Amino acid sequence: MPTPELISPRSPRVTAARRLAKRNFRGKDRLFIAEGPQAVREAVAHRGPDGEATLVELFTTVEAAERYADIVDAAHAAGARVHHAADTVLAEVSQTVTPQGLVGVCRFLDSPFEDILAARPKLVAVLAHVRDPGNAGTVLRCADAAGADAVILTDASVDLYNPKSVRASVGSHFHLPVAVGVPVEQAVQGLRDAGVRVLAADGAGEQDLDDELDAGTMGGPTAWIFGNEAWGLPEETRALADAVVRVPIHGKAESLNLATAAAVCLYASARAQRAGAKGAPAS
Repeated sequence: MPTPELISPRSPRVTAARRLAKRNFRGKDRLFIAEGPQAVREAVAHRGPDGEATLVELFTTVEAAERYADIVDAAHAAGARVHHAADTVLAEVSQTVTPQGLVGVCRFLDSPFEDILAARPKLVAVLAHVRDPGNAGTVLRCADAAGADAVILTDASVDLYNPKSVRASVGSHFHLPVAVGVPVEQAVQGLRDAGVRVLAADGAGEQDLDDELDAGTMGGPTAWIFGNEAWGLPEETRALADAVVRVPIHGKAESLNLATAAAVCLYASARAQRAGAKGAPAS
């Protein structure tokens, strides 16, 4: 078994990676941390718009390098710097209590909002005033699973590259375009100009999701605005939407949490769009 090359937590490489736990350093370096085999595997496979490799650096314990040899080999092939590190060193770089032995340093992934609009998206999740990084990452994962074309984080939302957000997305950060820092008014207007119907998800919405589905209004290009975990969407944001839609509560639960509501809304739109596409006449 090879000897770890990085054995000191005070190594310059370790120090540089460890500081990415802080948002200001992530923004300055335009780098973030992805942990665990699933996230690192996705990072290795990802390329930026110019073909540049997303994974810059990989820290791995000797044990993890043997267990995930395919990932380490792929990282080498992609041109990433690979460091075999002692367990104590990896613990310094990791943001989890129980590190899984692989920590990647990745380039930022966010896409220009204009590029997302130019691609004529059919399904978009807009995170407005979302402050919990775990929720943001989970909604991103839900959007990915539902087949959304893009996610937009407004300027009032949490940092896309917060380590908790990256972990919660379980690799979905690398799967679909995400625009960050877009004012909600600009996001809504841009989407509407691109032919996208904008719906605000709110428990007190005037429209019922089931009724919208029954009425056949959900089959076109749609963007869902999801709000803050505790207090939902402010009135001025709800007023921007084409409709404010509630997820019906058929049982006795008081409400749904943000990620669950987002999954229901996104899958409802995805199903309606697929049904519409199947029923469309052949061109």
